[in-house]
Amino acid sequence: MTEKQWNRKVFYKPELYHDHFQNFKSYGIPKAQLIIADVPYNLGKNAYASNPEWYVGGDNKNGESSKAGKAFFESDHDFSPEHFMIFCSRLLRDEKKKKQEDESRKNTREKSDAPCLILFLPFEQLGVYIRIAKSHGLNHYIPLIFRKKYSAQVLKANMKIVGNCEYGLVLYKNRLPKFNNGGAMIFNCFDWPEDYKTVPKIHPTQKPVPLLENLISIFTDPGDVVIDPVAGSASTLRAAANLGRRGYGFEIKKEFYQRANESMLSVFEPELFSILRNEK
Repeated sequence: MTEKQWNRKVFYKPELYHDHFQNFKSYGIPKAQLIIADVPYNLGKNAYASNPEWYVGGDNKNGESSKAGKAFFESDHDFSPEHFMIFCSRLLRDEKKKKQEDESRKNTREKSDAPCLILFLPFEQLGVYIRIAKSHGLNHYIPLIFRKKYSAQVLKANMKIVGNCEYGLVLYKNRLPKFNNGGAMIFNCFDWPEDYKTVPKIHPTQKPVPLLENLISIFTDPGDVVIDPVAGSASTLRAAANLGRRGYGFEIKKEFYQRANESMLSVFEPELFSILRNEK
């Protein structure tokens, strides 16, 4: 792991592996304070649904495109929520026992250092993952809503109410996870920010780096480990590196792995060279 002083904080080079997360033992990665994952939705042939990409040029007058009646990825049907949750339960760091407080500090509250898992999910799968998570020791959850200023369901906007939200869960074991709120109340409904800086777009369900930075800031401290088992565009790893966290990710699709690596190198290599020059 490369560590260098970067803007008065430690910079950790993100690590992305072209492999399945189930092979994690081969890489000796440390256990995580936070795991973030945008799991495959398994939408099958309806993946593009009322998204304009179903049609050529986004217009149904032009006929169906090559994406009509297709899944996002051929590998989606191979994804096992059960195996995924086994990985997460094993790779989250252990909860430390609560320290004993002396009589003079009996009424004070100690900051938690417990880990957690954040999942982006379709609404219909929230209950499924809550049930599976509980069977692997992640007994508690907090629902999340991510509110967008747009909807992908534009083709049927004149026929029904369209969705502009994504959903998620914070899952944790027994103790409330580490929580950095800076004295402010944090609601479970987050605005979905625009991300104009992270280019090119690599993945069709790519998450904005500013949103991921917000979540990582809340549930981790600098130097903590963040893991994304289904990294896709590696936006999570980029957000982790920006905040001085140690980021690890797995991506089995070669195209996404290569493009994500190239994208991260274009961002972080110039910074690393600048650091090395300044340290000489």
